[in-house]
Amino acid sequence: MDRRKFLKSTAAAAGTGMVTAPAIFSPAKAQSRQETLLIVSESGPNNIDIHGVGSNVPGYEVSWNCYDRLISHEMKTGPNGQPYYDKDKFKGELAEDMNVGDMSATFKLKKSATFQDGTPVTAKDVKWSLDRAVTVGGFPTFQMGAGSLSKPEQFVVVDDHTFRVDFLRKDRLTIPDLAVVVPAIYNSELVKKNATEKDPWGMEYTKQNTAGSGAYRVTSWTAGSEVVLERNDKWVGGPMPKVKRVIWRMVPSAGNRRALLERGDADISYELPNKDFVELKDAGKLNIISTPFSNGCQYLGMNVKNAPFDNPKVRQAVALAVPYQKIMEAVLFGLGKPLFGAAAGSPTEVAWPQATTYNTDIAKAKALMAEAGHPNGFETTLSFDLGFATVNEPTAVLIQESLGQIGIKTTINKIPGANFRTELNKKVMPLYLNVFSGWLDYPEYFFIWCYHGKNSIFNTMSYQSKEMDGFIDGAVTAAASGDKATYEKDVKGFVDLAFSDLPRIPLFQPYSNVAMQKNVTGYQYWFHRRLDYRAFSKG
Repeated sequence: MDRRKFLKSTAAAAGTGMVTAPAIFSPAKAQSRQETLLIVSESGPNNIDIHGVGSNVPGYEVSWNCYDRLISHEMKTGPNGQPYYDKDKFKGELAEDMNVGDMSATFKLKKSATFQDGTPVTAKDVKWSLDRAVTVGGFPTFQMGAGSLSKPEQFVVVDDHTFRVDFLRKDRLTIPDLAVVVPAIYNSELVKKNATEKDPWGMEYTKQNTAGSGAYRVTSWTAGSEVVLERNDKWVGGPMPKVKRVIWRMVPSAGNRRALLERGDADISYELPNKDFVELKDAGKLNIISTPFSNGCQYLGMNVKNAPFDNPKVRQAVALAVPYQKIMEAVLFGLGKPLFGAAAGSPTEVAWPQATTYNTDIAKAKALMAEAGHPNGFETTLSFDLGFATVNEPTAVLIQESLGQIGIKTTINKIPGANFRTELNKKVMPLYLNVFSGWLDYPEYFFIWCYHGKNSIFNTMSYQSKEMDGFIDGAVTAAASGDKATYEKDVKGFVDLAFSDLPRIPLFQPYSNVAMQKNVTGYQYWFHRRLDYRAFSKG
């Protein structure tokens, strides 16, 4: 890809029907390179509405920057000395004031807040938006429910600029859950005008059009190719962003993304092979920032509902066959925290993620396969998200080779990024690689999503355990009541059970790696791991 092609704007209307963007650096425009941020990544959004069915991780980035929530987080200094969201401190975004009572929270809205078409933001819009989130089903509704936000009756319009959330129960996750990506506030009248009887929440419209009050709006989107965003100069949710325009290009080739950075044609990339990040950091021409995923791990999941992975001995054999150290060295190049090899007998921590005691031991794995009734192994598929192939593909190849040594013949199944979330949620893949990072940095939150047996979307292993559910529910209750002893007991209980039942095998805690030109500043690490354009500036 040459510089001229990269900088050229989209020449035809997007397939989504969005407005075509003008030339990025047209001489007729006062827009300068300093006011435009050029981002290249491996994959892009499949839906620009966080409430949309099967919206993928890149879609979070659009929603975060184009929509406001009632509240957001303050920043602090992170583990690498860089700005990092403070999970315990909140600030207003659409709300100028928040008053948290015993069983409700009341928000005063900023009277100057308007949507991007100039319509004032009112409490009616907030209620409609949160009603939508708890009603549309799937990921958004489960996310809201994780913070005990599940009924439209909880959301109360007091007056045009006063809104109240009534609590179903005491839950320490409720207020933090209002600051994640899902409870975005929509221009309700605009969306309703574009709704239909079959689509009462206007999901088809918001899949392709932004309808928020956030700092940016999408002016052009060509799925799989490019997203163009323009600053909303009437934004009141925070300090006015320095960057007026964001051009986000999907460049599948990692080599091309690196070349664009090294030539100065791109400002930021965050999906390069770890080897490239290490080499670029050593070269010293770019700023490289690496941050551990908060509350996250890369794992090998198994569908424990169906044979052969319904057999715990098979799952243990797989765990003993995984080439952990090879993955750390050949795929991550040290940019990741091992989640294996803990000393036998080491105490369980009240924390997540933490390492298992598993190490690679092919002889033990073979013995367990024989005990499980599979001395000659079996055939299966190993699936991964092609949208994050730079890590997933080499990891899958190494695991395929290692499992072959114990008789498990795997066919690698590469699922396009736009489809992976949908396929994952069908819960039919027998063996798969995935990463999950809980937006609320509490152990019980991760386990609600990934191990609870009741309607948990990311319990993609089809794992059912009343004992596990009891530990998770107990930890949630104990955290709300301040019962520290019970909380610690239950957290240790669900971690121990996860490691003994082993429906998924933790591999490593990934790092969020971002490469930026030296004149780009303002990067912040957020729980969703995507870029926040609002804080960036270019020197």
